[in-house]
This record gives sequence, C-alpha cells and structure tokens, in this order.
Amino acid sequence: MLASIKRTGAIAQRVLQQLRHDHRFLALSLLMPMAIVYVLFIFFDSLSNPLFNATPYVLPFAAFEIHFITFILTAIVLVRERVSETLSRMLVNGYRQSEIILGYLIAYTVLATLQSLIVLVEITWLFELDYAFGALASMYLVIWLLAVISMALGILISNFAQTEGQVIPFIPLVLLPSIFLSGVVLPIDALPTWVQRLSLLTPLYYANELLGPLVRGDALGHHLAALGALPLYGLLVLIIARFTLSQNE
Repeated sequence: MLASIKRTGAIAQRVLQQLRHDHRFLALSLLMPMAIVYVLFIFFDSLSNPLFNATPYVLPFAAFEIHFITFILTAIVLVRERVSETLSRMLVNGYRQSEIILGYLIAYTVLATLQSLIVLVEITWLFELDYAFGALASMYLVIWLLAVISMALGILISNFAQTEGQVIPFIPLVLLPSIFLSGVVLPIDALPTWVQRLSLLTPLYYANELLGPLVRGDALGHHLAALGALPLYGLLVLIIARFTLSQNE
C-alpha cells in the first residue's frame, strides 16, 4: 500500500514538474478561462435591462466553461503522453493503471484548483456579486468538483484516442449533451421524460442542480444528495478509465 502511494506521488511530482516547464500550456490553461469569462461579461452586459437578471445564469455558464476547458486540455495532454510512449514506459516499469491515473489526476487537480479560483474571483468582480463568503466557498467547491470530474472524463476519453486529432470527435459528443441536458440553457422539467433521464449522464447536470439553489441563497447543506452525486460520478469515471487504460496500452 505504501509503495503504491509512493509511486502515485512520484507520477504526480513528475507531471507537476513537466507542467511547470510548459509555459505555453500553463498560459493557455490560466488565461483562457479569464478571457472567456470576460467575453461572457460583455455578452450579458449587452443584454442588461430592467427585465433581465443575468445573475442566475452567470455561475452555471462559468461551470460549463470550467467543464469545457479542463476536459479538453486533459484529454489532449494525456494523448500527447501516449504518443510519446510515456504511458507505455510507465506500465512496462511496473506502475499500475490506477497509480498512473491517480498520479495524473492529482497533478492536474492543482491546475484545476487555480482555474476554478480564477473564474470565481473574476465573475464575482465583473458581475459585482455580493454573496457571503460561505456561499462563495460553496460555489467554489461545486465548481472545483466539476473541474476534477471533467479531468477524469478527459483521462477516460484519452484512452480511446491514439493521436491528438482523434480527440476532436469526442469533444461535441461530451460537451453538447452537457450544455443542453444540464439545465443551463433550458429547464430540465421542460424536456421530455426520456431526455431528462439522459441528463443524469452528464456531470454538469449535478453541478447545476447545486449551483441553482446556491445562487438563490440556499445552503449547500440542504442538498447533500446532489453534492454526493458529483464525487460518485467521478469515481465511476475513474474506474472505467482504469480498465480502458489497461486495454489500450
């Protein structure tokens, strides 16, 4: 057990060192969310009128942005690791599939933590949100969990791609259902029953089920079932990613 933890930590440390020297990737990961949030601000500001309140839509769209960016970047980077045969060498050297996946996830969680914080701070500033610290902390927790799950999805999808170009067809397959079946654009109750069941397949649905009440001033503790669904969803994705990694290396 201790040896497995050490190997997982060694992978996470190597990936973090690699990220630290990849200035272009870091800039893209941190500046892209800021740019998209500003475009979102311009869009909602252009719709500003006494009959339209943008506040209920801002955080769900921000959550979708984090979901979008972390999923794509993780998938592409992991495919790049496969092309360079880094993953194959780790398996040959005795690393387990679960250790490799957790090592990468831990390393990229550090990046996702910064991304989530940047997005929430910028949104709070641009849209002049006046939530209490506890409410903002709850919103951050939901967005952070979504970011980690999105990375897990990126790891899973990367297992089915041998080149970076092969990731592209998976992008709309994951992200379009996320935006249309999560309640961000249309209320889930307005959709047919069979479509509502499909919404359970996207993590953004569970995040939106939490962010909606938080935006309206509800406490996160009143929605523990929905909060628990997010890590359970991520755990299921990681389990599938573990077995598909062993089949594709």
